[in-house]
Amino acid sequence: MRDEKQIEGAKNPMEDFLRMDRIPHIWCPGCGIGTVVTSFAEAIQKSNINLDKLVVVSGIGCTGRVAGYIKLDSFHTTHGRAVPFATGLKIANPELTVVVFSGDGDICGIGGNHLIHAARRNIDITVICVNNFNYAMTGGQVAPTTPEGANVSTAPYGNYEYPFNLPYLVEASGACYVARWTALHLRRVTKSIQEAIKKRGFSFIEVITPCVTLYARRNRLGEGLDLLKYYYDNSDIQHGANTKDLDIKYQGKLIVGKFVDIEKPTFLDSMNKHFTKVLSDKYEPYVKEVKNG
Repeated sequence: MRDEKQIEGAKNPMEDFLRMDRIPHIWCPGCGIGTVVTSFAEAIQKSNINLDKLVVVSGIGCTGRVAGYIKLDSFHTTHGRAVPFATGLKIANPELTVVVFSGDGDICGIGGNHLIHAARRNIDITVICVNNFNYAMTGGQVAPTTPEGANVSTAPYGNYEYPFNLPYLVEASGACYVARWTALHLRRVTKSIQEAIKKRGFSFIEVITPCVTLYARRNRLGEGLDLLKYYYDNSDIQHGANTKDLDIKYQGKLIVGKFVDIEKPTFLDSMNKHFTKVLSDKYEPYVKEVKNG
């Protein structure tokens, strides 16, 4: 057995990726955000990415706090503005690997318009959307992902709005890579993050995670382990499933997997090709004149 001195001097395996001076974190016991952060750290470790050229951008909300705990170049932006901020970083410095790591309310609610246009333009960034079905940090209000019938603070008699089907939304907008997992599928989340950050183009990963303090309590769904058991019993892995069929019903089946993985020119590819042609057409007469003496 290892003695106490060896244990005290042992290095935490997450130490290279987390700002240990900010630990313990603020996330609630049973919350799934921390496990997704672990998957992210493992993914970048396995991918051998140059950490000096990796940037994490988050917005506001529970998951928005990720930017403050990651020991990388990171930016904690205003609510809903993580995707446009990441877009600016990638266009200004194409050598960067840019990851948006935030929640469903931030990315798909407040920042929903930015999400669809980044996918439409095929901006070469990876978006990890932690979906806990509500605006958890600000009181548990109804979100664009809250399942119909679920009880939240602004819908105490049950949500009557249709929620977004996020994989369908981003595929229809133009994403090259789309996957959905839960906080229970940690190895698969890790693999998806590895694939997404290597993918040229707009990549989107939805990770469904427990919100035990607000969503689960209001709906009397139990503790974090109860939610993970629900994920275990109700998740159906269907790689390549039609994203039109991925709606999430309240306490219904969860279809997870990798749904989209295609190749097409990125925003910068298209821009460079366009302006190369524009400049070529503009200056071709002068080039011919010089060649002809």
